[in-house]
Amino acid sequence: MKLSIKKILKVAIPLSIGLFFIWYSLYDATKKEKKELWDSIVNANPFWVCLSALIGVLSHVSRAYRWKYLVEGLGKTPRLFVSYTSLMVGYLANLGVPRSGELLRAAMLSNYENIPFQKTFGTIISERIIDLIMLLLLIIIGLSLSSELFISFFEANSINPYQLLGVLLLLMIFLIFGYFVLRKANIKALEKIRTFILEIYDGILSVFKMKKRGLFIAHSFFIWIAYVAMFYVMKFAIPEVKSLEFSATLLAFIAGSFAMMATNGGIGTFPYTIGLVLLGFNIDKSIGNAYGWILWSSQTLMNLFTGCFSFILLSFFFKKK
Repeated sequence: MKLSIKKILKVAIPLSIGLFFIWYSLYDATKKEKKELWDSIVNANPFWVCLSALIGVLSHVSRAYRWKYLVEGLGKTPRLFVSYTSLMVGYLANLGVPRSGELLRAAMLSNYENIPFQKTFGTIISERIIDLIMLLLLIIIGLSLSSELFISFFEANSINPYQLLGVLLLLMIFLIFGYFVLRKANIKALEKIRTFILEIYDGILSVFKMKKRGLFIAHSFFIWIAYVAMFYVMKFAIPEVKSLEFSATLLAFIAGSFAMMATNGGIGTFPYTIGLVLLGFNIDKSIGNAYGWILWSSQTLMNLFTGCFSFILLSFFFKKK
């Protein structure tokens, strides 16, 4: 009973936060702002909306390639199509239960490619560490392009990028130290736990064992360049945002990345945060919110469609090993 309530709360609390931000943004808006918001959404140029969504698709394909290279570091060769469809099903799951997709896609790749779950999950942890490094690099670039606004944003939200970097370095040291301690430990009562954790470590350390490191690095850069490009090209869909400078779209992207973590797929918090950031660049709140909603809607619909389609393909055309 407690477990079921816990699962419900994991979905309900983030969703409630998202719905609150939707209600609050509409409640706080005047009739004119609501009309501007709606007009901007319905009149958005479909070419740029579709191009942004296409870039999103390419980033997911690139991520599937990168994940494949990580798993190959374990001595396995997963099929690219299975890697991609498992990834998209994971994104679909994240729309319902935040951060559940990582577990689901690890489980699916494990089932369809006969790879221990702990190891596939370990490769996903490696991915997240690399992604955090890439995000920190973008934060540094954003600081150099619009330092005053960026510093104000971090101060308002009590976020210190240097502390994040320090935590990351400490975490890496802890993981390496823990890996060698567990390798040397020989406690029978903890043997199963030790084996489980070591397999996760093997997955994490697959980044050092892969043969295609150059391609892995290239895909890592492409994924994050594509993420920023999705934001940049979308500005051409709304005339009032077309002249927005690159530093503003980069700042909006970084803020949006944090907002995505707060609720189911970033519902409510993502467009609201984008609107707040663009206020600093003299973009009306309603226009900034519309820009955020179009970005969120296009990517969410794309993830819904590809996630459902991927689940059907895996279920009907591939056999579990």
